Order: sequence, then C-alpha cells, then structure tokens
Amino acid sequence: MSHRTIEQRATKKDWLGLAVLVVPILVVSMDMSVLYLALPFMTADLEPTSNQTLWILDIYGFLLAGLLITMGSLGDRIGRRTLLMIGAVVFGAASLAATFSTSPEMLLVARALLGIGGATIAPSTLSLIRNMFHDPAQRKEAIGLWTAGFAGGAAVGPVIGGVLLEHFWWGSVFLINIPIMVVLFVAAPLLVPEFKDSDPGKFDPISVILAISSMLSIVYAIKHGAQEGIDAATITTAVLGLALGTVFVIRQRKAANPLIDVTLFAERAFSAAVVVQFLVIFAMTGFSLFASQYLQLVVGLGPLQAGLWLLIPAVAAAAGAVLAPTLSKVIRTGTIIAGGLLFIAFGCAAMVFVAADSGLPLLLTGMALLTFGIGAASTLNSDIVLTAAAPEKAGAASALSETGAELGGAVGIAILGTIGSTVYRHRMDDVIPVGTPAEIADPARETIGGAVAVADYLPEPFGSQLTAVANSSFIDGFNLAAGWSAGLMAVSAVVVFVLLRRQTASAR
Repeated sequence: MSHRTIEQRATKKDWLGLAVLVVPILVVSMDMSVLYLALPFMTADLEPTSNQTLWILDIYGFLLAGLLITMGSLGDRIGRRTLLMIGAVVFGAASLAATFSTSPEMLLVARALLGIGGATIAPSTLSLIRNMFHDPAQRKEAIGLWTAGFAGGAAVGPVIGGVLLEHFWWGSVFLINIPIMVVLFVAAPLLVPEFKDSDPGKFDPISVILAISSMLSIVYAIKHGAQEGIDAATITTAVLGLALGTVFVIRQRKAANPLIDVTLFAERAFSAAVVVQFLVIFAMTGFSLFASQYLQLVVGLGPLQAGLWLLIPAVAAAAGAVLAPTLSKVIRTGTIIAGGLLFIAFGCAAMVFVAADSGLPLLLTGMALLTFGIGAASTLNSDIVLTAAAPEKAGAASALSETGAELGGAVGIAILGTIGSTVYRHRMDDVIPVGTPAEIADPARETIGGAVAVADYLPEPFGSQLTAVANSSFIDGFNLAAGWSAGLMAVSAVVVFVLLRRQTASAR
C-alpha cells in the first residue's frame, strides 16, 4: 500500500465542494431529460417541423462540442471556478428565455445560449475534481459520485418535469434550472477552491477561431448529412471542418503554449477514453429521446408517470457508476470499460424487439442494461482522461473528454433521431391516402406527436387508425436505430478491450 501524505487526502470541505460540482452536472442532465418529456407538449404548442425539432434538441450539444476546447483552456487561464460562475449566470439567463419562448425560432436561440452557458460549466467540474482529489482512490470515488450525479439528474429531471407538466405549461420545465444556478453561484466561492495555470503563456486567438470553426463545420456536416444525405453542403462543410482542424493541430504542435496538448492523443489510453465518451453519450441521448416518446405517445402515460418509470434506468446508471471503482480493484480498468460497452450493446439489442404492444418491461430492461453500462464505463473513463494530463492542464484535458461526450450526444440525436424520423415519414407517406387534407396529413407525416394531436380531432374509427399507423411507423424507426447501435457498440467493445487491455487503476 502506498504512503499518502495528509496533504494528498481530501478534506471534508473538498467533499462538500464535490457536492457543489455535482450541481451543474445535475442541471445538464435534467435539462436534456425534461425537454424529452416536454417534447410532445412543445410540438403541439409551437408546431415546429421535424427538422426544427431536431435542431432544438441538438443545437445545445453542438455548441457545447464546438466551444468546450476553448472554454477548457480559458478556465485554465482565468480560473476554473470563475468560469463555472460565469457559466451559471449565462445558463440561468438562457433558461429564463427558454421558459417563455413563443416560437420555434425563439426556443432554438434560447437552446443555443444554453449550449454556450453549458460550455463554460462542463470543463470546469471534472478539472476541479482533478485538483481537489489528489489521492487516486479518493479521486476515483469522487468521479464515481460525479457520474452518479449525472444519472441522478436523469432520475430527478423526469419526475420534477412530470410534476410541472401535469400542472403548468411546457416552458415551466426550464424554470428548475434557475434556482439551481443561484445555489451554484452562491456556494462555489465558499466551498470550491480556485485553480488556474500559473504560467498559461500567451493567449492565441487564431487557435480559438480555428477550434470553434472546425468543430462547428464538422458537426454541421454530420447533422446536415444525416438529414439531407451526402450533398454539396455536406461535403463542403466536412472538408472545410477537417481542413481547419488539420491547421489547428499543426498550430498546436508548433506552439510554445498550445490551446490543447495534442500530444495527449499519442497515448493510446487517452485516445480510447475520448472515443468511449463519444460512444456512451451517443447511445444515452439517442435512446432517451425514443424512450420518453414511447412511454407518452405509444403507451399513453402522462409525463409524471413516464418520469417515474424512467427512474429505473437512471438508478441503473447510478449503480454502474458507484460499482465500477470497487470492481476496478480486482478487474482491469480496460476490461470494465469494454464490459460497459457490451452492456450498452445488450440493451440496444433488447430494444430491437420493442413493439407497440410489448408494454413497459422490455423497454425498461433494455434501457437499464444500456444505462448501467454507461455508468460503469464513464466513471473509469473519466479517471483515465484526468490522469493523462498534468494537474495544471486538467481543464483542457477534461474539455477534450467533454467535447467527445457532447459531440456524441449531438450526433446521437442527429443520427438516431434522423433514422427514426426518416423511417417514420416514409412509412406515413405510404399509408396516408392521397387527397387527405393538408391540415391533417402534414402534422401526421412530420412527427408521431403531430399524428397523435391530429387523431384526437378525428371521428372514430379514423382517429384510432391514424394513431395505430403512427405508432407502428415510430416503432419501425426505433427498432432500426436500436439494431444499428447494438452492432456499433459490440464492435466498439472489442476494439476498446484491445486498446485498453493493459490499462489498470491510475496511480497519479
């Protein structure tokens, strides 16, 4: 057993500070899950197109992905706690705007501002943990609690959101962010120490512009290509993003004080960890979207009932996060992370067989397997990322990991959501009779929420027939997305096992 000094061990104040750092993670998770529950109500009120709906869902993640590297480096320079508090103000103001949105465009702008605010919060939390918890065992426990906090947000968000949606309008789900941001703003200076790089070097605005432009170009290409196919806009933005990214990397390798340390990717474990972050959040966001719509629009549950049932996969995620550090004492870290990806694959495979009349057990079993794997893989994965970089560069390192995660979330919604919506529209085009009035056909073709809303105004048996067809079309898209994801996660588990087969508990 290694000798640890008193200074290496975390104090009671550090553990209280960890509780403060979990708060923004709860908010990020809650913000996503409550929006899923509110989606049917939002679409009925604002009447967005399917394209607008997907953009409202994923512009938050896209801007997070585009800005995280810059914000991580900025936090290392101006102070990670300072950046966290700035993010709290921006996130709270954006939540207020989202609450009272009166059009799809206004909500889209508010979600974009939430993404900007989130980009200032996300890289601060993990990097602060790196500096507050120097003992490897304690740090791993802290990251496990941090990951469990993310799952806790997924658990609390649907319940609180369900209560609000039962009694108030859909915009009220964003109000829960505001008091939480106030608590963060007040408590952070009291319990969380400030950390920043003592010698950050000269700030490089050209690298900042290259990083943001490259990432936004790439994520736009992914988004546009998933919806419209490989056209001129997809190719142009993808090539532009990759070219700018190449210039960025070359500039970082030559810079005396780079925005990020690209040499970290030469370490196989670090590269694998960033990819794993992408994969687990890809799966979580994509299938959370499907699950919430299935429970409300296919099964017919109210938002509060749906939120309570979603506690089961959220608890499974927390269990995986808490169990993983203990298992790592007897099982190699790489094996546990690869095993987590296998659990995700099994969960996706189970959801291939979900049907309109299969009820709750199959869906919840699949979601629980998926989220347990996410909790286990993410906890140890985050520890690999944090220990790969020197403590003073933890902000930039955690930003790279968070970039992978947020990009995974955005791409998960874009690709899996687009698979679902594309299959749905094609199925509906085939079954809606020619000559159906546009006020019925158009909403029914766009989303299952639109079809359900229209069906309520149709006489029987036409209303029930439209609902049945819409449910079947939605399930077809859900099953196809699950099948592709199961294969992707199974292959990824094998690759990650090979890359991390010698990875053990960190000692830094």
